Amino acid sequence: RGKDDKYRVRMPKLRVAKEYKDKRKSIDDVERNIFKFKKSSEEKSKKMDKEEKFFRETFMYHKEIRVLATATAARSVRSQRRADLPLTAGEQLDVIDAVQGHAAICRNAQGRYGYVLVEHLNFR
Repeated sequence: RGKDDKYRVRMPKLRVAKEYKDKRKSIDDVERNIFKFKKSSEEKSKKMDKEEKFFRETFMYHKEIRVLATATAARSVRSQRRADLPLTAGEQLDVIDAVQGHAAICRNAQGRYGYVLVEHLNFR
């Protein structure tokens, strides 16, 4: 034995139950999934910021974006132009502003803005 071995303390190796190891592995997997979720939410927020910027430029909307009401789409409607918002039946929409005539500016769950005819909306 050398000098270093003389002062080294030997610790007994503790046995860990197999169930505990499996449980610990599953906890580690859950933590990894949380980190992936944060990454996707950052991408989603960037996309929504891009949509909001496009909305402000297209509609020349300089006021604060405030949700006036929540509505559901009564039926599916395809958009005729970029300013119109395509709808699917039962989709939840946030009404941002009511413009003159029969249209309202709405936002869907993906963060996209556009005009929607009031006759296609059901208010609660």
